This record gives sequence, structure tokens and C-alpha cells, in this order.
Amino acid sequence: MGVTAKDFFEHMDAFMDYRQVVYEVSDQTIKTNMVDLRLFKGFIKRNKHETITGPAVMDFQYYLKKERRNSGRSINRKIFTLRSYAHFIRQQEVAHSENLPFDDVLKVRQGYRNRPDALTPGQLKSLFNAIDRTTCLGLRDYAIYALMYMTGLRVGEVFSLDMDSIDLEKKELRVIGKGKKIRTLHINDELFKVISEYLAVRHLFYDSKKTDALFVSKKGNRLAIRTMEDNFKNLVRKTGLKVRFNITCHTLRHSFASHLNDKGVDMLVIQSLMGHLSSRSTEPYIHPAQEKIREAMEKLPGVIFMNKMLKEGGFFLRFQTNTRKRE
Repeated sequence: MGVTAKDFFEHMDAFMDYRQVVYEVSDQTIKTNMVDLRLFKGFIKRNKHETITGPAVMDFQYYLKKERRNSGRSINRKIFTLRSYAHFIRQQEVAHSENLPFDDVLKVRQGYRNRPDALTPGQLKSLFNAIDRTTCLGLRDYAIYALMYMTGLRVGEVFSLDMDSIDLEKKELRVIGKGKKIRTLHINDELFKVISEYLAVRHLFYDSKKTDALFVSKKGNRLAIRTMEDNFKNLVRKTGLKVRFNITCHTLRHSFASHLNDKGVDMLVIQSLMGHLSSRSTEPYIHPAQEKIREAMEKLPGVIFMNKMLKEGGFFLRFQTNTRKRE
């Protein structure tokens, strides 16, 4: 017998509090976990499943794959959230929680991980040139998106930056990433200038002295993640870039890693800069640059021989003609 739907979902708030206090997971992770649980709760209610059983979970997987068209990676993450929640429920000694099926659910095959979408240097130049740097808001937004591209920060990491996160004398940036892991990044001369220009006008923002946040909203609060994302969407729309993928703030992070790889930066260095806990997260960005592919092709013995023959005039080319006489 499985756990009743009512008993299963009534511990969601306690689970989130436990995760946040004991494990100190980020606010963004808590938000994602809650979205996953609410999605499952809505599915169970719509399909009138009275208990949380194996068939109910498998139906949920079908729903995610066929109707929501989620990737294997996204489905696995949602199941992992439910599995963590099930472990919490067992510790709460909920009736029949030992029968919850999440540990037995197989992972969905994720398939080949394509290279993350990235913008070209020319496209990035168009994007940044479209920002009006004659205004305080423009200088602020330019600094935000420059940080994302030039240091590979996630939008949540930019959101968490405080005034003391930046040491302009040492040209260092202290970032709190996933899992509360702290990494220190170098601020190059160009980024130093961009940040300095914003800091020179930061005091003009309403109530800016009352917040430690590096980036301030019009109302004097810490600039929200949603606002950063919405402003970026408007910027992309204004620029009119035509690409085959959806351009988001995270695209700047993808572009940062891809461009470092194109310049031959070692994978371990890229992994450290991006704050990846595992090299597996960095692997999709590692690919041979087109110039290196061309250089490799030129080293093939057959290509070398053909090039030599062409240079020495060793080939005589002619069109085949029809030698058969017409009657």
C-alpha cells in the first residue's frame, strides 16, 4: 500500500525549511524543488491518483516526456527532487512511506549532450552596443551583463553580489556559487572600467545607501533576478539578433566558456572559473575550434601528397570528350 496523496504532500513546507536550514541550499534550489513538487502534486490531483504508487510515478514520467516534452536530464532532476522528499517523509515516519517507489525508478537516458548555445563575438558586440550607457540604468545593466560574459557568472550569483564582494584594489571578485562554494575571480582591465563606471553613479539610485547589494533597483532594493532577465529579453529584442536558439542571460555564461575553449584554455581552468563541482558539467563546452580542425586535416598524409602534387604541377586535368564519331 502506498502513501495517500494527502499525507504525501502535507510535509512540503517542512521539507523546504529542513533543506534550507540544515543543508543550507540556495534560494534558487529551494524554488526549483518547490516547483517540482507542485508540478507532481498538480499531476496527481488532475489524474485522481489517491495514493503515490509506482504506476502513478511512471505515469508522471510519461506526462513529462510526451506532454511537457522535457529532456531526460529535466525528468531525472524532478525524480531526484521527489526521491529526496520521500527520504524526508520516511524520517517523519509517515504511514507506509517505506513503500514509496522513487528509489526504484530508473534514470531516463539523457542522450548526447550538445554543445551549449553561444553567441559569436560579433553578436555580443551588437548586444552590448545596444545598451544606452549615457544613463544610470544603462551603466548598471551594462555592468551586470559584462560580469556574466566576462566572468561566467550565473544570474543568481550576480543577484547575490554585495558591495564588499568586489575588491577594486586587488581587482578581485568574491562569488558565492552553488552549494555555498566560494570562488575568487580576477577582474581584467576592461571589466574594471565597466564596474568603476557603474559604481560612480550607484549613489544616484534611490535609497542605495540602505542596501549592501551591488546592483540596486529603481526603488532602492536589491535588483531582482526576474528584472535582470526581463531587461535582457528587451535588449535582445531591441538588437534583433537572428539565431536558432533562445537567447537568455545564461547564454552569456555559455559564450564565456565556449570562447575560452576556442582560445585553448585548459578544461580544468574553465571548470574552476565557472564554479563547476564536476568536470562532467564542463565537458559540453569542450570542443575543437574550427581552426584546429583545419590544421589537423592539413596534416593528413593524403592531403599533404595532393597539395605537393598540385604545387609541382603533377596533375593534368582535362574534360573527357566523346570520341565516338557520329554517323
